[in-house]
Amino acid sequence: MTKLWPLLLLLLLIGCKDTYQGPAIPEVPVNEQINVNSLQYPELRRDGGYVYLNAGYKGILIVRQNANLYAAFERACPYDPTAPCAIVEVDQSNLFIVDKCCGSQFNFQGNVTSGPAVYGLKQYRTSLSGSLLYISN
Repeated sequence: MTKLWPLLLLLLLIGCKDTYQGPAIPEVPVNEQINVNSLQYPELRRDGGYVYLNAGYKGILIVRQNANLYAAFERACPYDPTAPCAIVEVDQSNLFIVDKCCGSQFNFQGNVTSGPAVYGLKQYRTSLSGSLLYISN
């Protein structure tokens, strides 16, 4: 029996491993495409321009990084994603992204610049083919 204690201890430690990977933003299927040259999205014709899409869990924020690179972020704030008011948006200054509910701020790469959030924005995959931007998870 005494030879089993190290094995039992090892199993206990492995079983208690922290597997938390971030906020519990509900997974929803995302498979969107937009034409970045469309008259519907004139903001995406300049670096730093952005648009909101009605997709994802609470919406998607698309930001043009440069002519060939776009980022797509879930609008649910990672601090408390299920709170009804926890929706990020670009600040009036166009300098950062903010959740007015908790006050967390993020840069245009989705990283936290001011808490209480400790995790960055959930990012979706983007792929540009010609003028079609594909957004998926």
